[in-house]
Amino acid sequence: MNKEQSSVLRAWEATVRKTQAAKKRANSIFGTISMANAAEDDPEDDNDKSVSISGDAHFAEKILPNGDYYTGHWYDNFPNGQGKYLWTDGCMYVGEWNRGKTMGRGRFSWPSGATYEGEFKSGYMDGTGIYTGSNGDTYKGQWVMNLKHGHGLKNYSNGDWYDGEWRRGLQEGHGKYQWKDGDHYVGEWKNGVICGKGTFVWSNGNKYDGYWEDGMPKGNGTYQWPDGSFYVGNWSKDPDEQNGTCYPSESSLAANLEWDPKHVFSELADCKICPGERVSILPSQKKLAIWYSTKGGDKPRRMSVDGRVSVGIERPFDKMNMWETDGDGHDLGEVRRDLDCELLGVHHDDTNPKFNLGLPLKAPKPGKRQGETISKGHKNYELMLNLQLGIRHSVGRPAPATSLDLKASAFDPKEKIWTRFPPEGSKYTPPHQSSEFKWKDYCPVVFRTLRKLFKVDPADYMISICGNDALRELSSPGKSGSFFYLTDDDRYMIKTMKKSEVKVLLRMLSAYYNHVRSFENTLVIKYYGLHCVKLTGPTQKKVRFIIMGNLLRSEYTIHRRFDLKGSSLGRITEKPESEIDDTTILKDLDLNFIFKLQKAWFQEFCRQIDRDCEFLEQERTMDYSLLVGLHFREISTHGELIPCGRRTPSGNSENESAPRLSRTDVDQLLLDPKRWASIKLGANMPARVERTIRKPESELQLVGEQTGECYEVVMFFGIIDILQDYDITKKLEHAYKSIHYDPTSISAVDPKQYSKRFRDFIFRVFAEDT
Repeated sequence: MNKEQSSVLRAWEATVRKTQAAKKRANSIFGTISMANAAEDDPEDDNDKSVSISGDAHFAEKILPNGDYYTGHWYDNFPNGQGKYLWTDGCMYVGEWNRGKTMGRGRFSWPSGATYEGEFKSGYMDGTGIYTGSNGDTYKGQWVMNLKHGHGLKNYSNGDWYDGEWRRGLQEGHGKYQWKDGDHYVGEWKNGVICGKGTFVWSNGNKYDGYWEDGMPKGNGTYQWPDGSFYVGNWSKDPDEQNGTCYPSESSLAANLEWDPKHVFSELADCKICPGERVSILPSQKKLAIWYSTKGGDKPRRMSVDGRVSVGIERPFDKMNMWETDGDGHDLGEVRRDLDCELLGVHHDDTNPKFNLGLPLKAPKPGKRQGETISKGHKNYELMLNLQLGIRHSVGRPAPATSLDLKASAFDPKEKIWTRFPPEGSKYTPPHQSSEFKWKDYCPVVFRTLRKLFKVDPADYMISICGNDALRELSSPGKSGSFFYLTDDDRYMIKTMKKSEVKVLLRMLSAYYNHVRSFENTLVIKYYGLHCVKLTGPTQKKVRFIIMGNLLRSEYTIHRRFDLKGSSLGRITEKPESEIDDTTILKDLDLNFIFKLQKAWFQEFCRQIDRDCEFLEQERTMDYSLLVGLHFREISTHGELIPCGRRTPSGNSENESAPRLSRTDVDQLLLDPKRWASIKLGANMPARVERTIRKPESELQLVGEQTGECYEVVMFFGIIDILQDYDITKKLEHAYKSIHYDPTSISAVDPKQYSKRFRDFIFRVFAEDT
């Protein structure tokens, strides 16, 4: 044994001594393993002892160069079967492995004394399991990707406990929380806070039954005393909104007449929800140390427990599919791809990766920043100034606080406010350098409440649209003839509208409001304001426009954009692959991926697509589409997309100026509850996409053949263009095109048929990631 190996062994022995008790417990799970020297099988490591069982499968004991230790079943250079892995920092996993991934039942322990025992999937705590924290907290229940998700019972070290539903690591749904002093709450939760309908019972017998918001009574509710007295009313921390009537029993008439509802809020302020223990490091973040591949070279490999492999340095997001060559030095990956093409019957078009599995997918070239800045001299410069003046006036205008429960009159299409903006200014408007114009706000109370519902801060909203930075006009109008403008921070998109579209929105505004209020995860585009500028002078031109959220705004580069409808006629981008950049909007026949969402997200996605399509069908609209944006998390220095389980020959990852979301970032995001808000259905979603191949002879094939080649991505998606009514124009378009083309391939169809076709297509291109 050389000097370096000797020092490594001494370091490992010191670690093993510290965790000797844990080691004995681990060995008891799968018994004592007899070892034989197998140095001739692996000459690089004198500390590798194994005994062959059958073929390549064998028991092995490996002391790795960084001091980590593994003992257990081994197959084809991976832990496979039952095994124990001990890290030098004291973390340990004992349980089932599948080709280097923790998969099945197992036990993970932290040096702090915390443990998790239960089911694992691809390195994550996933399934049913029990977590015991170092502070004494315990949780027994369901997990999804390291987070409590489903039903579970949590006992806190301070004596509190919660039994109920969890979502993304927080209490959500129906559950019961009991404090150690005997107080308890039974009812609805949201994001770890009491919210919805529920009952709070104090240990002295007093009880509140009603609605809650942010942990406090809000809305209709009843407070009751043990003697039969009760108070009924509308509850709010705001004294102006609080009102109700006390009905005392005869025995306590005098006492309860003096009672003030504010006492309830002060009592509840002391009933804190225990935050629980924060996990220092997740099992999916732990690295497996170093062993050697079957490739000709002897470059060391480093891998995380969910199957990520790195070269030379610890990279958080590499996957574990080792590159191989045959005896003649040919890349077996290329051989496999050629074989796959033969099996799929794909005839290669040598220039297009949509038809040729042998061609690697490449990240599109970066495009220029979208839009032309509207500066002085631009034909729409004055219109932009008018718009900014109007928005500043509308949002900044003092208005009474409104409840989310709006009166029917607020949705009346006649509910609008005209304001005149003379250049010299007026009592209500500032002086300006533009020509005189009139400004119209449609249903201002509704849109103000929508902004409140969507948690838009009025000051931020004004700064984005009306700040010192100019708007940007997109280079060409859309198919509808509308023009689009982007705010400088890309947060909001402004679209000019036809009068018919305004009528559709005003007609469906009440239903839209109720829908987005009822379903927080709705994928339908968010609308923030509907306005009109009327220019004075001989033209009397009116410009109507809607302000909406930009679905694809992200700090990460959006590499691919798809606009998907589920129809085929004209649904292809007429650009050669070389001219497509990361701002190009691709269409249905350009799609060469299946989008794979983690189980819980996929189920929520299917439910929400059904709800949204039912809403749009009821409102008799059609021609909407699902806008999808993809950020690929692994790109080689040559611009090629790196599939899951494959690394670049150089071991380098994408080198781009825009930030990328690494696997460690994802794990930390899940670890920190304060950052979960950035991941939601349709935004910042970690997912995978599977490459598909189209047959050149099937020109109108909507969904290609799956290849098994997957890529890690961050996804953004939402439903856009929801204001197209199935009017006489669309009916005529349908009749005309049906004569010349297959009626099922055209976009203009009846709303019911459109909804069904859209859903059928979306459920074919989205799948659960198993």
